[in-house]
Amino acid sequence: MSAFLRSFLRLAALLVALTAHPFTWADDAVDFFRAVNVDDDRTVKTLLARGFDPNTTNPRGQPGLFVALRDESPKVAATLVAHPAIRVDATTAADETALMVAALRGNLEWTRRLLDLGAALNRPGWTALHYAASGPDLMVLKLLLERGAQIDALSPNRSTPLMMAAGYGPHESALWLLAGGASRLLRNDRDMSAADFARSVGRDGLALQLEPPAR
Repeated sequence: MSAFLRSFLRLAALLVALTAHPFTWADDAVDFFRAVNVDDDRTVKTLLARGFDPNTTNPRGQPGLFVALRDESPKVAATLVAHPAIRVDATTAADETALMVAALRGNLEWTRRLLDLGAALNRPGWTALHYAASGPDLMVLKLLLERGAQIDALSPNRSTPLMMAAGYGPHESALWLLAGGASRLLRNDRDMSAADFARSVGRDGLALQLEPPAR
C-alpha cells in the first residue's frame, strides 16, 4: 500500500470518527478542566490514557498545567508533568507560563520542580522573576536568582522585578533584589522608577531606601 493511500485512509477514518462523535473532543475538554479545577487526577489520567492532549487550553487560552498550579491542584499538576507530551513552557493567551504562576503563588516546590524539568527562566517579556517579586515568598525569589534569573529583566513596558517588588511584593523582596545588584536607576515606559512604585502605594519608607544616592 502506498504512503499516499495510507494517509488517505487515515484521514477518511478520522472524518468518520468526527462525524459519528462530533462532540467527544469538546466534552472531554469540559471534563478535563472540571477535573483540573478540583484536583481530580483520576479523571485526568483516564482522559490522557484515551489520547487527550495534555496541552489543551480552556476558553481563556490557558493550558491545563497553568490552571492546575493557579488553582492549587498538585495531583493533577503531577499527572500532567509526567506525561511525555507535556510542554512545560506552553503559554496562555496572555503569554504566561506555568513557572510564572507557580512563582506568583509563592509555590517553592513547584517552582523548583518546573525548573528541574527545563522550564524557561529567562524569556522575552514578563518573566518568572517579575512574578516572584510580586508574590509572597522571598524563597522563590532567591531560588530563581540562584538558578540564573536576570535581575533587571525588562517587561514589555520596561518594568523590572525591583519595580514589581516595590509596588506589589514584600519589602524584603525589594531589599533583597537591591542588595543583589538590581538597578534603582531604571525607569519604565511610564517614567516610573522602583521608588516611584513604592511611593504610589504608600510605602514611603521603602521608597526612600530605593531612591538613588544623592550626588
